[in-house]
Amino acid sequence: SSFLEGGSPPNLSRQIMATRSSKPEWDPLGLHEALVILAEEGIENAWQRHADNHRALRAGIEAMGLTFVVDEPHRLPQLNSVSIPDGVDDAAVRSRLLNEYSLEIGAGLGPMAGKIWRIGLMGYASNRRNVLLCLGALDAVLSDLGAPVQSGVAVQAAMQAYAQA
Repeated sequence: SSFLEGGSPPNLSRQIMATRSSKPEWDPLGLHEALVILAEEGIENAWQRHADNHRALRAGIEAMGLTFVVDEPHRLPQLNSVSIPDGVDDAAVRSRLLNEYSLEIGAGLGPMAGKIWRIGLMGYASNRRNVLLCLGALDAVLSDLGAPVQSGVAVQAAMQAYAQA
């Protein structure tokens, strides 16, 4: 049986070691590992984890006075679009988050470029540590740049959201 039907993945280790590349043909190995991790956690537990982390992120973002682009009933917990406050340099914030905190958030695309940040909480990366890191780093950078945000409240708001989950 194929590994997609529950069998083992093909043994490609010799080919992988020989080429040492990340060509698309190796994607089935990543898919297999992702499905193993999901099976171990359970799909309902994974959904709940994403929802809990989104609620904590939302609590911190809103405590700072930032707003989401998408109304609550239409949001995906895995992809959070946050409006950039007026007068804030999008690229400067993202650059500092990356260089000072090793944290990458997405820029707005197309007509939303420079207007929103895209904060992903996907798969294994959707965890409490990453939510708190993101909120603390975003708070610190925005406050340092003099952005119009409530400083020092985001992480505590997220912790309260986690306590209520």
